[in-house]
Amino acid sequence: MNSMAQLASCPGKSRPVGRRLALALVVSCAGALAPMAAVADGPDLVFRKSTVFKLLTPNDKLAVYGIDDPLVDGIACHYTVPERGGVAGMFGLAEERSEVSLACRQFGPVRFKEKSDQGDVVFRERRSLIFKRMQIVRGCDPKRNVLVYMAYSDRLIEGSPQNSTSTVPIMPWGEATAPKCADFISD
Repeated sequence: MNSMAQLASCPGKSRPVGRRLALALVVSCAGALAPMAAVADGPDLVFRKSTVFKLLTPNDKLAVYGIDDPLVDGIACHYTVPERGGVAGMFGLAEERSEVSLACRQFGPVRFKEKSDQGDVVFRERRSLIFKRMQIVRGCDPKRNVLVYMAYSDRLIEGSPQNSTSTVPIMPWGEATAPKCADFISD
């Protein structure tokens, strides 16, 4: 009996080893795909534009992404980040720059799904292999009934002063009245 045939059946068992291996493979693949589903819910790439030409490796680019606020329906943010090309960028090893540009807008009736705190994270993305993250956080200016979004980068050792801020006045939409952000976002 060849080695494949030995793997395909197990003496004394009615179920072949091959079926058990296939089942184990399917279960482990399903577990591996679960994190990929979470990645699919990440930012939507709107477009990229090359900024620095590189002959044999990917160019440096500016990339525009769109996200929806996960706790506030009717609000979307778009942010632009630099993406490094070259050999390090090609393999995902480049530490990305800290600059980020942010714009958030109301695109429908605003509805808060749950209460949150000032400065809660709306979105977080790794910008280097280990040490740097870019975050978008949300706050409320209760006097003006305005949602305030801020994007910034931080590092494990030292932060970065690079940041961008966008404000979204909460406006009535159709017949619906505008909710008060202070009722849902607290200090």
